[in-house]
Amino acid sequence: MFVQIKTILVTEGHADRIVDRFTSQGIIEQQPGFIDLSVLKKRQRKGNEEVLVMIRWESEEAWKAWEKSEAHLAGHRANRGKPAPSYILESRQDVFYVLGQKGYVESST
Repeated sequence: MFVQIKTILVTEGHADRIVDRFTSQGIIEQQPGFIDLSVLKKRQRKGNEEVLVMIRWESEEAWKAWEKSEAHLAGHRANRGKPAPSYILESRQDVFYVLGQKGYVESST
């Protein structure tokens, strides 16, 4: 398994915009090798908000196929030249290999 994690720091009160963006119906769900996508908001009382988008893939190859897919690239081309929304302060992406797992196991049915 391979995991892609996007970390997005936004100004206070704007985390829900990121949540909505990543949880609305999209095209990633049809990508071969896509397992699931989770959106997490860091628990805090006030101040800037941190949102993590965790996308699980069957393999690194499946993730690379998505990154190079016409559907994915078209979405980025559509936003080329547009400034990021002012409420997004920072954004980064990291990728990880899953080397071990405990607990939750998906059912094959």
